[in-house]
Amino acid sequence: MTSIEVGPLPPTTTDPSTKAPPNPTPSTSTIHIGTRRSKLALLQTDIVHEALQKAWPDQDFEIHAMSTMGDKNQTTPLHNFGAKSLWTHELEAGLVDGSLDLIVHSLKDMPTQLPSSCALGAVLTRADPRDALVMAPRLAATHKSLSSLPPGSIVGTSSVRRSAQIARLYPHLRFANVRGNVGTRLAKLDAEPAPDESGDGGAGVRYSCLILAAAGLLRLGLGGRITQFLDSQSGGIFHAVGQGALGIEIRVGDERMRTLLRPLEDRRTALACLAERSLMRTLEGGCSVPIGVETEWMDAHHEAQTEAAQGEGEGKGEGETLLMRAIVVSLDGTDHVQGEQKGGISSAEQADELGWGMARELVEKGAARILETINLNREVIERQDGA
Repeated sequence: MTSIEVGPLPPTTTDPSTKAPPNPTPSTSTIHIGTRRSKLALLQTDIVHEALQKAWPDQDFEIHAMSTMGDKNQTTPLHNFGAKSLWTHELEAGLVDGSLDLIVHSLKDMPTQLPSSCALGAVLTRADPRDALVMAPRLAATHKSLSSLPPGSIVGTSSVRRSAQIARLYPHLRFANVRGNVGTRLAKLDAEPAPDESGDGGAGVRYSCLILAAAGLLRLGLGGRITQFLDSQSGGIFHAVGQGALGIEIRVGDERMRTLLRPLEDRRTALACLAERSLMRTLEGGCSVPIGVETEWMDAHHEAQTEAAQGEGEGKGEGETLLMRAIVVSLDGTDHVQGEQKGGISSAEQADELGWGMARELVEKGAARILETINLNREVIERQDGA
């Protein structure tokens, strides 16, 4: 049986099996920005573009949108894809060959192991990282939470992280896969087809609600559809690693891009997300592993005087305390472990150590048992009709 051990911190966060390409010809004029074609991806790229243009008004930028593997296949459940770079591979090819200078991602979609020729160049200020419950219109007036739904109600989600946590807390509910962009998913929720007992996510499924990322709904101006924000204290659901943040991927060693991106970086968001990504990387988690997380800067709400004492400038926010909570759940929700750690964080190395320490605590509490069961019984994932 394969065992999971948390050893020393890894020396690199890149994939050593990927060969570094020859250095592409550097861009001397227009900066080429890559993104996915979805409405939300383009909107998020516009946020980055506008920020770059404000910081560098004399620089020319050009946006290039393309479809990724995850965009092209809108029917297969996410957990059935073997690739961890489901949303990034095609874009990274453009980065490697020099046709793109940077890529805008939802950070939660970026693998924690990047190709050896690519790096995380910047993380922007995080939007709301929580999940959101969206009730079907026919139920919105009478049902305001997952617990209020009657037995057998179908929750639409394509995430095993969400379905596992919901199964743990709300075993009376069922799940059905739902793919497509946010608008497509909402249209499926709002439709009134005849109920389909198969629960296979097909045209006949009558969803009672969806679970979506709050940040995406808010960025699209669809906050009015949110019935309830979900977190560990409200609804009991931990969010995904990096959720709500935008990450910008660049080539390794491209100092010009790092300089251009520096005004966009949000230090607090970056350090919190680095800690989250360290946790997932250490546990070797991805789209098919139910790992949830929350991070909170303690002084953001409890020690505002600390910030005032530090004054303004780059040093502000260094050495502050970051609280991390995390959970690992079995696919059927019957087994779980969770933990909490905090530490003073002023560098990427300290953030990495916090995430590694959180992973070690979870493993010591039994996360290895849960993750081994998932890896040894991958066919169980494939049979999950609501993951």
